[in-house]
Amino acid sequence: MKRRAMALLLAALPLAAQAQSDEDWQTVVAPDLRFRLEMPAPAEKSTASQKDPGNIAPRVAWESRRADQMFDFDYVDYEPNWFSGHDSKEMARNLGRGDAEKAFPRDKFKYTRDELVTLQGWDGYALDIEGEDGGFVMMRTYVVKDRLYRLLATAKSDMRTRSAAIRFIESLRLAETRG
Repeated sequence: MKRRAMALLLAALPLAAQAQSDEDWQTVVAPDLRFRLEMPAPAEKSTASQKDPGNIAPRVAWESRRADQMFDFDYVDYEPNWFSGHDSKEMARNLGRGDAEKAFPRDKFKYTRDELVTLQGWDGYALDIEGEDGGFVMMRTYVVKDRLYRLLATAKSDMRTRSAAIRFIESLRLAETRG
């Protein structure tokens, strides 16, 4: 959580612009083939050194940085029935909002999207926050069986960085659908 909070705070800082092209993107595929997504290259993979309560494995994350943006994706598997014993919409909302309200107080930041969403039938939460300078932080959280997926992208007020953030956020595809 501290890493995400720091990432959220860093997103509010103005950053220099850098050109990007389609060649600068790569496809990330899960080792177990349960998801794929697109990220700016190079995406660096990391694994948490410890497990949080309820996790059956450490959190796995990929991160890409550009001079003016950050793209972060992670997932973690929870114990069987960790989520299924609860309302997955409420879990997605609570996990999606997390520390965002503390890092981005509503008196300084505008919540432009703050709602429940679905991805291939799975419950999720979308939170987009705009800063006073027009910069954006876009976050998505999805609960898929007993796995939690989270995406975070930053963008400035220009269309180039916003388009890249949207491309990343909307690229997640899951092997499993909920019907």
